[in-house]
Amino acid sequence: TKQHSCLQKILAIGTQSGALRLFGRPGVECYCQHESGAAVIQLQFLINEGALVSALADDSVHLWNLRQKRPAILHSLKFNKERITFCHLPFQSKWLYIGTERGNIHIVNVESFTLSGYVIMWNKAIELSSKAHPGPVVHISDNPMDEGKLIIGFESGIVVLWDLKSKKADYRYTYDEAIHSVAWHHEGKQFICSHSDGTLTIWNVRGQGKPIQTITPHGKEDGKKPEPCKPILKVEYKTTRIGEPFIILSGGLSYDTVGRRPCLTVMHGKSTAVLEMDYPIVDFLTLCETPYPNDFQEPYAVVVLLEKDLVVIDLAQNGYPIFENPYPLTIHESPVTCCEYFADCPVDLIPALYSVGSRQKRQGYSKKEWPISGGNWGQGTQSYPEIIITGHADGTVKFWDASAIMLQVLYKLKTAKVFDRNRSKEDKGSTEVSDEDPFAIQIMAWCPESRMLCVAGVSANVIIYRFSKLEVTTEVLLEVRMQYELNDMESPEGGGGGGEQTSALPTPGASPQTSGPPSHPSTSSNNSDGGNMPCLKVRSTPLKQSPGYQVDLVVQLVWVSGEPPQQITSLALNSSYGLVVFGNSNGLAVVDYVQKTVVLNLGTVELYGSNDPYQRQPRSPRKARQPSGGLCDINEGSATSEDRCKSPTSGNMSFNICAVCLVIVLLFGCFTSLCFLLTVLLSVCPPRGANPLDHRDNSFSRSRSSSVTSIDKEAREAISSFHFSETFARKGDSSLTPCLYVGTTLGTVLALGLTLPPAGEQRQLQPVIISPTGMLVRLKGSIMRMAFLDSTGSLLPPAYEPWYEPNVTADGEEREKVRKRRPVSVSPSTSQDLSESQYAVVCSEKQAKVMALPSQTCIYKHSITETSFILRADVVQMSQGMCVACFCANGHIMTLRMLEGHYFCQYCHDNHTKYGF
Repeated sequence: TKQHSCLQKILAIGTQSGALRLFGRPGVECYCQHESGAAVIQLQFLINEGALVSALADDSVHLWNLRQKRPAILHSLKFNKERITFCHLPFQSKWLYIGTERGNIHIVNVESFTLSGYVIMWNKAIELSSKAHPGPVVHISDNPMDEGKLIIGFESGIVVLWDLKSKKADYRYTYDEAIHSVAWHHEGKQFICSHSDGTLTIWNVRGQGKPIQTITPHGKEDGKKPEPCKPILKVEYKTTRIGEPFIILSGGLSYDTVGRRPCLTVMHGKSTAVLEMDYPIVDFLTLCETPYPNDFQEPYAVVVLLEKDLVVIDLAQNGYPIFENPYPLTIHESPVTCCEYFADCPVDLIPALYSVGSRQKRQGYSKKEWPISGGNWGQGTQSYPEIIITGHADGTVKFWDASAIMLQVLYKLKTAKVFDRNRSKEDKGSTEVSDEDPFAIQIMAWCPESRMLCVAGVSANVIIYRFSKLEVTTEVLLEVRMQYELNDMESPEGGGGGGEQTSALPTPGASPQTSGPPSHPSTSSNNSDGGNMPCLKVRSTPLKQSPGYQVDLVVQLVWVSGEPPQQITSLALNSSYGLVVFGNSNGLAVVDYVQKTVVLNLGTVELYGSNDPYQRQPRSPRKARQPSGGLCDINEGSATSEDRCKSPTSGNMSFNICAVCLVIVLLFGCFTSLCFLLTVLLSVCPPRGANPLDHRDNSFSRSRSSSVTSIDKEAREAISSFHFSETFARKGDSSLTPCLYVGTTLGTVLALGLTLPPAGEQRQLQPVIISPTGMLVRLKGSIMRMAFLDSTGSLLPPAYEPWYEPNVTADGEEREKVRKRRPVSVSPSTSQDLSESQYAVVCSEKQAKVMALPSQTCIYKHSITETSFILRADVVQMSQGMCVACFCANGHIMTLRMLEGHYFCQYCHDNHTKYGF
């Protein structure tokens, strides 16, 4: 894995898997692959020729043509009897020098890519200096003032200055320590070597066989000789027209610095700066103002290739700050825990995100522009805006522009800023539920039109964000805590009904109004055992919020009776209704973020009312009072409380990320986005063949274990999906009603009717009323996705509110105008001819059904899989019409096309191969 840069200011990076990544200015990127898959050990640009030479670990050398749209290999050369150790291509030369493990150097004509027949044999090179084999060739370079003079470094410590014309050695230099690298002074009169004992030696070309100076950069003088140090793996010697030269090296630390991170050392005059890196250094390269080797180089930056990162250091500023990396080298800067994909976004959305993202304050970075600026902008492959949102283990949410050829980060949101990271000793026992990644993002919901964002974290919290172009400071963060308790009577097994108590506790600043009263009288919400504590503590100090996404509301589930809340398993928002709904293994809660209040909180069984299809048997009374209802119910099983709130990136997590992370991308020409998302899946999902039903307790798992039909599993019915729509709430209804459809892990779809106050001031004051309207359909397996079609088969997206600036500064009429802005609904109006029906498409992890509305008649059903189950599904528009797209646990991507009459025709995609059934 080596790198190189050139006059065009293009950077090439090779990998252990034989891939090449070419980078220019931000947004210019190219990826290509060697067929052999062997590791790339060295790269050499043909400067201003649009070509690149790559040397691989399988002893092959390749010439790449970079002038065409897709880089391709023009020539290849394979060594069979000797192993390649080092290559050198002089500036504007047609001869490529290849050193081998046997100590010989072969010369290749770059134009024809054939061996010239000129070979520098090791025994000829060291003839007078040693009779023993000098070891592999570790360095080759030409004298900056004379291309006919080569300096050859052998591993044993011998350096030879070779005259190409006379085919003999002019000078030989011997040192007792092994050599790792050699670098010239630009005048060609001196060179420097790095050695295995942590020393640097500087030699005169016409010297007497001894170095003129020996330096141990990290060795402390201890008596007569410096203490031993680690090898200096690479050194570069760069000069400036004014001032001292730069000596830059990697390695060489003292052996007593145990545990110290890898370092790059910059020596400039009398100053020595040691720059620590997060990962081991693979290679580095100094960027200079001039590419000519026989002139003052004027270094201005150093590119450092690490095992898992790329760092560019600014040499021109005090303290050597780093440049902010614009390349999406990896989306796993922090492990990806969930991912969402959005196409056909509003045209002004990407510029808005880019605008606030480019203004985010970045402390400690260089103020100069990114120094790699070659190439031209790639043209996007899509005519519509695409955005990918990734949630990460550290609580970060990243927005990516997927419209162009390569992904580009638009905006980064740090959700952890909302919470207090400093825990007191008193709080530690109550909040220590996920030490590894307590801020990890679990589920995300986003409305591109209104720009409302909602994220659910692994610590049982939901944060609602509004987008603003103005900076604000929030004195008191709005927070809603929800706590649930029981009467002395036990509720049925896992039902959450009967004995559930609800207490909504808004903090100061939140509206005290709570609509949707609980089913039973409230009792005291304070626990004598120190309960009523959230998993994370919201910051109490003022929070300065930069332009972009700003916190509007924080919803937290709290510990009850010393037990943590259940993790959130499903999430949805609707900007037109001003509602956010989330659920877990015990029930659901609806939050009105306009009035900052809890509208509804129901256990799963209460959704059925008297029509519960399962005969759930009540449990025997327990000795200890334990909550079994509401969203803070605790699973029974062998898992500890720490396991139940485990981070998504820890080993014993209580949910499988498979169902969270994958996003189906089945749109015309979306191959780049699909490959990216499949890469995400492979990195965060379990290997193929792993048993997704293997979990430690009976809690709801994102791996979908609901196909088990035992009474115990039925009692653990969890909320798996939501969908907002304006449709027919009840069978035989004659008018459209705003509804919330709820899908469960037992394959049931239930409807909740919504009664919303009129827009404007009344919406701020009057309560939202929600009432169950009955069961729509039952399928086999957990409900994955729901969608509604009109009578022509076109998709009916949920109603939405267009975005407006929430932090308006105008008073009076302007503020009232914003407040009374009416939501935009894309559903049919009630004045429409209601003889035209709607169709509900419901997909579970096993089946798909089409229901006619308002008759609620099943007009078609399809068994998607019997041997596997679906991890993620969506209803998408394709060129052939509406399709149900499914990703299965067996690695197949299937699309079910809805033909006329609303039945399915199935296609299966496996490794980009299409099969018709």
